[in-house]
Amino acid sequence: MDLRNIAIIAHVDHGKTTLVDELLKQSGTYRDNQTTTERAMDSNDLERERGITILAKATSVEWQGTRINIVDTPGHADFGGEVERILSMVDGVVLLVDAAEGPMPQTKFVTSKALALGLKPIVVVNKVDKSDGEPDRALDECFDLFASLDANEGQLDFPVLYASGRAGWADQELDGPRADLSALFDLIVSHVESPEQQQKVSEPFSMLATTLGADQFIGRILTGRVETGRLKAGETVKALSRDGERIEQFRCTKILAFRGLSKTAIDEAVAGDIVSLAGMSKATVADTICALDVSDAIPSLAIDPPTISVTFGINDSPLAGRDGKKVQSRVIRKRLMDEAETNVAIRVTDTPSGESFEVAGRGELQMGVLIENMRREGFELSISRPRVLFREEDGVRLEPIEEVTIDVDEEYSGVVIEKLTGSRKGDLAEMKSAGAGKTRVIAHVPSRGLIGYQGEFMTDTRGTGVLNRVFYNWSAHKGPIPGRRAGVLISMENGSSVPYALFNLEDRGKFFIGVQEDVYQGMIIGEHNRENDLEVNPLKGKKLTNVRASGTDEAVRLTTPMKMSLEEAIAYIDNDELVEVTPKVIRLRKVHLDPHERKRASRSA
Repeated sequence: MDLRNIAIIAHVDHGKTTLVDELLKQSGTYRDNQTTTERAMDSNDLERERGITILAKATSVEWQGTRINIVDTPGHADFGGEVERILSMVDGVVLLVDAAEGPMPQTKFVTSKALALGLKPIVVVNKVDKSDGEPDRALDECFDLFASLDANEGQLDFPVLYASGRAGWADQELDGPRADLSALFDLIVSHVESPEQQQKVSEPFSMLATTLGADQFIGRILTGRVETGRLKAGETVKALSRDGERIEQFRCTKILAFRGLSKTAIDEAVAGDIVSLAGMSKATVADTICALDVSDAIPSLAIDPPTISVTFGINDSPLAGRDGKKVQSRVIRKRLMDEAETNVAIRVTDTPSGESFEVAGRGELQMGVLIENMRREGFELSISRPRVLFREEDGVRLEPIEEVTIDVDEEYSGVVIEKLTGSRKGDLAEMKSAGAGKTRVIAHVPSRGLIGYQGEFMTDTRGTGVLNRVFYNWSAHKGPIPGRRAGVLISMENGSSVPYALFNLEDRGKFFIGVQEDVYQGMIIGEHNRENDLEVNPLKGKKLTNVRASGTDEAVRLTTPMKMSLEEAIAYIDNDELVEVTPKVIRLRKVHLDPHERKRASRSA
């Protein structure tokens, strides 16, 4: 059977997963009366809740005798490691561009990776049926983007389709029949070349592992594209590391191929096809699985380095161990090591104390997703403020710079530019009108300056602004960047918060806790109105006397407390603070709970 391998790439919310849904429906994957789900590829709970793709996943459809393997990729730069690996498995990419927004930072990031590998793109201008869509402008910007990324002649001569993923149609003309996606299927078959690996069927078997998964019945599963030869289920193969060292020899117990939304066991894997193998115990991502007589490893792509690190530690607060089951440092370490094995963009290192671990990754969202998964599994953790990773080159200290693209209403553009280019040490690169009363601002800002900015940005733009960031380059260290301005309110007692006490403290600042919540000494319960930290007593009750007239006690009315999500809490804390994460609650606390220790630490700092 004829074969095509493609990846669907685009910025966040440009409609990748929705388009894959329609491709599955129209290729006959489902029975006529079968119930279908929206965003079928977003299989885990967190993806469904947030409405984003986190893990890259493969599926396959049949179209007029050709099998098309489709890989759905995440759109956030934080999960760029997934995209970089996946692109080595495919022969072409479908680049989706929103007709209203045009190419965005993540579009640029993924496209540059695809062009560098020599993949030929198909550009699909999506959401052309929206009222604010400008498909011609979006297409011109795409061409400019390709030209700026040094695309070759063949890549610049890309075919274009106009589509609406939600409505399930794609046409070569803007005013076409708008019936179905057959134009896209036909274009994939005609434009994308069949895998050149198919010519190497007679050679010994080899395959580069690109993703690692696990199945509760068959154990570890490695997915990749077969580079050469054939492999039958039950044959013995070996695994080689990147350096060509032998890791292990094992019997391939199962070969699974993607058929629609499910994995189906097949008897034989052939060069060019994307399959999953089971049976190995040590082999991991970027290793080569090959026949016993092969001695050379397949070269794997270099992955962009991590830019931030977060310290994961045990939860040592007075309320530790109440909610979670997994609280020991060795259990946390094992879980982090398992994560680093499957996710190449994450790096885990031990600290001298042995009770905490440095986890380096791409961004706050990636860290937030990892922590959220761990808390759902029953872990209790304490999380530090994200720190930026620096480099030394020729005695000069370098720091990561990110390209920030902001779409904001014109009246708020002034305050946004002021904050990015002022205290956060950013450089304004471009500013232009984006139509409909919006301004697009592009700035190059140090990663340090963006930690904790998202919440402030949403406040400044009244929730209407959209901020996207992607790694730009390394630049010389830009000097100190001030952190959070406001101080915090710290509890000085252990116990349960009292309405009367909170009511009397309301003029001191805004609270993060409500009434009848457990608090302890050193826990952060609110934000102070001033720049210094203040210790307060949230347990103070009203002094009672035996002389009391009826009606003198008024019911206390409290302001609703601010409840932070996990990412907001991580971005909010300062260097001397931690986020306490348990399966049920998220609390903020000081590193040193005792006030005397805090004073001592602040003097020595």
